[in-house]
Amino acid sequence: MKIALHNSDNMRFPSLPLMKLAAWHKAQGDTVEWFIPLMNDAYNRVYSSKVFSFTPDEPNLPRDVIRGGTGYGLSANLPDAIEHIMPDYSLYPGFKASLGFTTRGCIRSCPWCVVPGKEGKIHAHAELEEFLRPDCRDVVLMDNNILAHEHGIRQLERSITLGLRLDCNQGLDARLIAVDDALARLLSRVRWSKSIRLACDHKSQMPAVESSVKAIRRHGGKRYNFSCYVLVQDVEDALERIEFLRGLGVDPFAQPYREPGSKKVPAQNLLRLARWCNHKAIFKTVSWSQYQGGAA
Repeated sequence: MKIALHNSDNMRFPSLPLMKLAAWHKAQGDTVEWFIPLMNDAYNRVYSSKVFSFTPDEPNLPRDVIRGGTGYGLSANLPDAIEHIMPDYSLYPGFKASLGFTTRGCIRSCPWCVVPGKEGKIHAHAELEEFLRPDCRDVVLMDNNILAHEHGIRQLERSITLGLRLDCNQGLDARLIAVDDALARLLSRVRWSKSIRLACDHKSQMPAVESSVKAIRRHGGKRYNFSCYVLVQDVEDALERIEFLRGLGVDPFAQPYREPGSKKVPAQNLLRLARWCNHKAIFKTVSWSQYQGGAA
């Protein structure tokens, strides 16, 4: 069979489901390549993956395309035989890290998040070795709340034994770190390839973020930078959290809110705040009031 893969979001970041589909089909003896519209009639099967619902649909996909990912809905999941296969890293030759989940689901029920509806309550998913490539020590973990399950914590401990460098790219739950000093101590021992990522999506999380950062630093994590996701639904509310993080020496990353399933673009004032915050050359030299006044 000739298989074609299509990443609707067209992002630089790899599509893990497509990497797993490629690995499984190659194991069956099929040929796998990226989708080319002009070759439509040559394919026996086409898969399209989409993370974001606001990503425009590709008009040239065949009618019988198999769609998956949260951008298309919450119901489609890979069969276990494909879900738990070593990803085909050759699809993205420029991406050198290992990539995967050790847990799925979450203990929270944040109204802006699709994870509870798609993955349910948090549960163990895989060991690190299931997706660990032999040629690199860097690992990107996509767990949504790795600290909320003993299995996830064991994988963090395992990463230290294996000498891995981690990036928990969905962020760590500061509310769990703030009430468990053992977690802060563990996180200070983990080797991080980038910053230690947290999230501060509501002002109620500010005390937990502050406690977590101070605890990790106290245990020896001073050598690492911290970054923090900031959900932006209201400018003044988000600005308070952004300046609070600046005061902690934590790098904020603003994310304008998008309604799940909606293609509506966030309001211009939310996008403007995010550009000011995320463009670090501007953020470090120009205040928000100056930026609003047209100084940048």
